[in-house]
Amino acid sequence: MDLMLLFDYIGTMVFAISGTLTAAQKKLDIFGAIFIGFVTAIGGGTVRDMMLGNTPVSWIQSTDYFFVILFGIIITVIFKKAVLKWRNTLFLFDTIGIGVFTVLGLEKALSFGIDAPIAVIMGLSSAVVGGIIRDTLCNEVPLIFHREIYATACIAGAIVYLILAHLGVAPEIYNWVTVATIICIRIIVVRFKLTMPTLSLTDKIN
Repeated sequence: MDLMLLFDYIGTMVFAISGTLTAAQKKLDIFGAIFIGFVTAIGGGTVRDMMLGNTPVSWIQSTDYFFVILFGIIITVIFKKAVLKWRNTLFLFDTIGIGVFTVLGLEKALSFGIDAPIAVIMGLSSAVVGGIIRDTLCNEVPLIFHREIYATACIAGAIVYLILAHLGVAPEIYNWVTVATIICIRIIVVRFKLTMPTLSLTDKIN
């Protein structure tokens, strides 16, 4: 199996686990947990494919994604306490996931002849939209709207991808450099608690 595809499956499963855990924290019923798990895992790719006109969307064309997501949901429901202890591991795989999904979104957009700036947005959509849908449905402020550097890491990785591709670097190199860039940024900002500045109004509006 292609290593990128393997990471795609891993990222999909981890996002399903993330959605299911969020649903459990909100004390949703089993159907709610399954639904949140699915939309977290497939939300980004679905929105990206629909905007690109790539239908049926990717996860509909292959049952592999369905079973990967279902497996993630099942192990979360059965082993919820154990999964909660894996938070650091889940963070790492989640970070790998957004890195891989950023690359996959970029590649798909560019293959459709989309200009680079819009392709970056497609890569970002692949990586973060599922989480936005999850948090919105669970009545939480989406993570990318917090001060934590999340979406910015994906954008930085996408820019690295475009620069290396323009310089003629081999795809098997710039794909992994992009993923590594996003992973390194996420680890560094979490380790040193770096955040984005907040936008505030210093003067009252009369």
